[in-house]
Amino acid sequence: MTPTQPIIVWFRDDLRLSDHPALHEAASRGVPVTCLYVLDEESRALKPPAARPLGGAARWWLAQSLRALGNDLATIGGSLVLRKGPAASAIAALAREANANAVFWNDIAQAPHQAVAGDVEAALASNGISSQILPGDLLVEPKAIRNKENRGLRVFTPFWRRVQGLGDPPKPLPAPKKLISVPGIASEAVSDWALEPTRPDWAGGLRESWRPGEAAAQAQLKAFLDDGISGYSGDRDRPDRDGTSRLSPHLRFGEISPRQVWHAARFAAAEHPRLVGNVDKFLSELGWREFCRHLLFDVPDLADRNLQAHFDGFPWKRDAKALKAWQRGRTGYPIVDAGMRQLWHTGVMHNRVRMVVASFLVKHLLIDWRAGEQWFWDTLVDADAGSNPANWQWVAGSGADAAPYFRVFNPILQGEKFDPDGGYVRRWVPELTRLPDNLIHQPWTATPIELASAGIELGKTYPQPIVDHKQGRERALAAYAKIRGKD
Repeated sequence: MTPTQPIIVWFRDDLRLSDHPALHEAASRGVPVTCLYVLDEESRALKPPAARPLGGAARWWLAQSLRALGNDLATIGGSLVLRKGPAASAIAALAREANANAVFWNDIAQAPHQAVAGDVEAALASNGISSQILPGDLLVEPKAIRNKENRGLRVFTPFWRRVQGLGDPPKPLPAPKKLISVPGIASEAVSDWALEPTRPDWAGGLRESWRPGEAAAQAQLKAFLDDGISGYSGDRDRPDRDGTSRLSPHLRFGEISPRQVWHAARFAAAEHPRLVGNVDKFLSELGWREFCRHLLFDVPDLADRNLQAHFDGFPWKRDAKALKAWQRGRTGYPIVDAGMRQLWHTGVMHNRVRMVVASFLVKHLLIDWRAGEQWFWDTLVDADAGSNPANWQWVAGSGADAAPYFRVFNPILQGEKFDPDGGYVRRWVPELTRLPDNLIHQPWTATPIELASAGIELGKTYPQPIVDHKQGRERALAAYAKIRGKD
């Protein structure tokens, strides 16, 4: 590579300037840098395991994040080139246009991404162009956490101990202060890619709820560590409170790195020792993301296959009507319906409620966890290829370190315990607003006079429960007993 030949930095799920190893390395060379994002919806189908097409909510987020990244690059003299097509051919073509002699990118330790990256590396090599791949997606690379059989760990607690035992990850890298751009490089426009819904435009709630981009991610982390972390251990389970970090979609799209979150949280604990317990709990949630990513590294078909094979014989029910009622937040169980409506409007759902609604689908309704995982994949702005299926399999009892299948969440008790004043339900199920607190989580127990005074007509203004809790639980346990008897 001659001193003046440019370097291409290929952005993927790392839409940020700071702690971006590939960008940092390229900028340090003092040569022109072309920043590239490729919308590759073709390579994923070329060979298994296929990368999943983004869901609708994630596509909306991607559009906003790319605009933010482009603006951020412009402030330091750079620009973002957008191309659509197979990554290998698109990147090789851009390298020829820019007269680049090297392409840098951050590794993503997932089989589909690595398969595409391998194709890119081969295409570049055939054109005499070098590649440099740097770690930037995880706290610890999967190869560093293996058992005696050289497999990844399947239980979270020993996994997390191993990660922590390796000490702090490397400190985050600063963003480049200045880039030298390559003039005259054509770029497509985000608006050309139809990432955002138009007819109908269902993204109003997403726009109302979120500000994608690196600046927003950093601001959210700071606000959480300044104000929210002190009550995190308890408040994180309360959907009626603003007790979570709200960082998950920013992490999903790499607008902030796990190393940045780790070090900022550790700094907060060092500055304020009273926060240590809450910080440790918060970092364990970051550890769960890491655990799921490592699991996906070993099990690329995590979204399709039961990790515990005896679940392959589970007698799931096909019930399109019940599935639709669940998707639309019309089950008759207020905490479930509130969660599903929050998801549809904002693209996220509170963590505790995610477990409740997943348990309800899989156990009360006996609907295959994959149907729920697919719905979440399409409607979550933080839909993550590791966490989403791993969490669903955890609830279903079929996954790694899974909850036992016979742990059936009672949606009434869960609501009463974690939304005791009904604030969460009233926010997302407004037709129940006038019910008193002691009835808000089980409106079917209200007297006719109580329902009338609250303006509720069960079966019309709000549905009756689509399944009785006790009967649903017994049916679930009976179904599980059948597959256990075959072991």
